Amino acid sequence: MGITVDVAYKSLNKFTEILCGDKVELLETEDSNIMILADGMGSGVKANILATLTSKILGTMFLNGASLEECVDTIVQTLPVCQVRKVAYSTFSILQVFHSGDAYLVEFDNPGCIFIRNGVLQKIPKNLREVEGKKINEFRFKVQKGDALILMSDGTIHAGVGELLNFGWLWEDIAQYAVKEYYKTVSAARLAAALSRACDELYQFKPGDDTTVAVMRVIDQKPVHLMTGPASNPDDDARMVRDFMSDESAKKIVSGGTSSTIVARVLNRTMDVSLDYTDPEIPPIAYIEGIDLVTEGVLTLNRTLQLIRRYVKNETITEDFFLELDKKNGASMIAKMLIEDCTEVHMYVGKAINSAYQNPNLPFDLGIRQNLVDQLRHAIEEMGKKVSVTYY
Repeated sequence: MGITVDVAYKSLNKFTEILCGDKVELLETEDSNIMILADGMGSGVKANILATLTSKILGTMFLNGASLEECVDTIVQTLPVCQVRKVAYSTFSILQVFHSGDAYLVEFDNPGCIFIRNGVLQKIPKNLREVEGKKINEFRFKVQKGDALILMSDGTIHAGVGELLNFGWLWEDIAQYAVKEYYKTVSAARLAAALSRACDELYQFKPGDDTTVAVMRVIDQKPVHLMTGPASNPDDDARMVRDFMSDESAKKIVSGGTSSTIVARVLNRTMDVSLDYTDPEIPPIAYIEGIDLVTEGVLTLNRTLQLIRRYVKNETITEDFFLELDKKNGASMIAKMLIEDCTEVHMYVGKAINSAYQNPNLPFDLGIRQNLVDQLRHAIEEMGKKVSVTYY
């Protein structure tokens, strides 16, 4: 399998502002992943518009094979001009990582990318080009499994300026802090949250500028198979389980009492139910040999969906969120796997009606389980992961 990436970002709005003047765009091509961070001039609505336009233009043009010159020219010609400063201004960083291991970095006026390999800070050389009168740094390099690359808006290096720190948080100090956190964190989400939290603390929780940290970690592909619900035709049980178990490299989750019983029967393995009630609202997990996680169905998946939505919203990714993610209940365990240990998900969904949850006279697509599956699929896709669904 080729390499892929784990991507996450965390933004802090300038104090009293509702909208963030930074914008992160995550894109995927057949052979690469792209992360774009744009920082609009100023703050609030205007900055948000500038950053959104910049990130969308860059993303769309890059996906269609446009050159860097064409991208920058389009941005210069498109961005609205500020009536006060008489300039249209948005800084940006672009990071593209190919599944082959090749990488391409473009930086315009944002703080430099932090590149960590094996816990050691790597130097990114200056290779300046002038495009449409703007000096842009461009760097092509190779990445390998375990590498971490961090893009930042200038709110990070302004953190604490004039308050806790005379000159703000210097890039070198941020990089060293990132190296320390690199050893402690297992995912892009936790690394981004740790750096963002440090900035927030230096701002004394009243950010003086929009602040964004976007992290890309290079990892192996990590597929997850999730099975829920019995097949509408019991004769399809064996086929459903066979498809579910088909990829030996995939982590496997079974969600649902009937589903887990079917898996144990088809595989001719015993199922042992845990007696630990770590959360009174979530039924306990069970164990089947060869299955990574066995949980109850609707209640557990609903809590999982809530956790993933909190993550997607990006506003509540604090230390408390990760403490919730580390809990040993079925919902937190599924959410943690999907957020931190997964690059793609294949869902195997049975269409049998469960009269305990819904009116059997309603069509399948109006059922509670189907709604949960649809919402979960959309939430996982919003995290930038591939999702496919097979119905039985």
